[in-house]
Amino acid sequence: MPNLVQLESTIPVAPLKLLVLESSEKLGKNVNRYLSEFRKNQQSSITEDPAFQGYSEDNYIVKACCPRFGSGEGKGIISESIRGKDVFIMVDVCNHSLTYRANGFMHHCSPDDHFQDLKRMIAAIAGKAHRINVIMPFLYEGRQHRRTGRESLDCAYALTELANMGVTNFITFDAHDPRVANATPLNGFDNFTPPYQFIRSLLHYDKDLIIDKKHIVVISPDEGALDRAVYFSSVLGVDTGMFYKRRDYSRIVNGKNPIVAHEFLGDNIDGKDVIIIDDMIASGGSMIDTARQLKEMNCGRVFILSTFGLFTEGLKKFDEAYEKCYFDRVICTNLTYLPPEIYDRPYFVEADMSKFLANIIDFMNHDISMDRVLTPTEKIQKILKLYNQREDINI
Repeated sequence: MPNLVQLESTIPVAPLKLLVLESSEKLGKNVNRYLSEFRKNQQSSITEDPAFQGYSEDNYIVKACCPRFGSGEGKGIISESIRGKDVFIMVDVCNHSLTYRANGFMHHCSPDDHFQDLKRMIAAIAGKAHRINVIMPFLYEGRQHRRTGRESLDCAYALTELANMGVTNFITFDAHDPRVANATPLNGFDNFTPPYQFIRSLLHYDKDLIIDKKHIVVISPDEGALDRAVYFSSVLGVDTGMFYKRRDYSRIVNGKNPIVAHEFLGDNIDGKDVIIIDDMIASGGSMIDTARQLKEMNCGRVFILSTFGLFTEGLKKFDEAYEKCYFDRVICTNLTYLPPEIYDRPYFVEADMSKFLANIIDFMNHDISMDRVLTPTEKIQKILKLYNQREDINI
């Protein structure tokens, strides 16, 4: 674990507690396991200091739940004391697998339901915690971050509402537009990205890649994803290309303006392996169309990297595209719910973010600088060096 000496020489803000909502239960258990391992491996003198009371535990997860009445209304219940604790609340607003019964009918939880459960838990804390931090990997209403015309400004309003309820820090990943942090300028807003986990997963499963400008190019599927593509390509030392999405702004289909065409901007990619990197796969239509056009331009293999694999219209499109050889691999993080059947697909690889998230929580609990966590360039360079030497990259 990086900066171990720095962690051991600083006092935590307050005793650490994880409040894991049901939507993020699987990820929360993995994070809890890593936190326990981290702290048990530190110097024994720490655990004997009164300032580190409750520092090394087998379990940091608070017993809590959000039951519902027959009408569908809910409430938040915390079954143990969190007075004076540094509470990290984990919620996955994209977990549509959870259901509840209301008026005799079964309903699947929507992002709105998960956001309400988050507020219920904050209300149940009732100001007793030392500090409240919200870990929301997929930022609620993140795609509605700006107003164009007569429409709601949901993301900014949600952040403002949470800040008014007493949340000190927001932790999210690959925010659609991190400038939404301006809605709560006096609160912490940390936006992390998973480039290290992406490259580690890619190199682990594909042993014959040649990482240079002659063999690989990084592609942004639209202008919004260009910044992350530029960073990724600069770290790898390869070129960047971009697709421009031409949309029909005269109509709205499924809440968005339909894409008329994808136009490629970049150098010749003939024979090169392509890495497409984006923040999310929603329906997947745009990503598959991008991969198809790249194949028509005679590229080599196509690797799709996405922080959030939502797959809102199922996996059928991807199964058919894989059979047609439009792409070779899809890598998504486990920050949001993934359909269980995706793990059976030969093209899918999960980039595990549990250890990374545990590091973030541990650092924040100590109020330590997050520079090395925010910019993992050094770690990526190290893993590339090992890979080019064909050594074990299990670091």
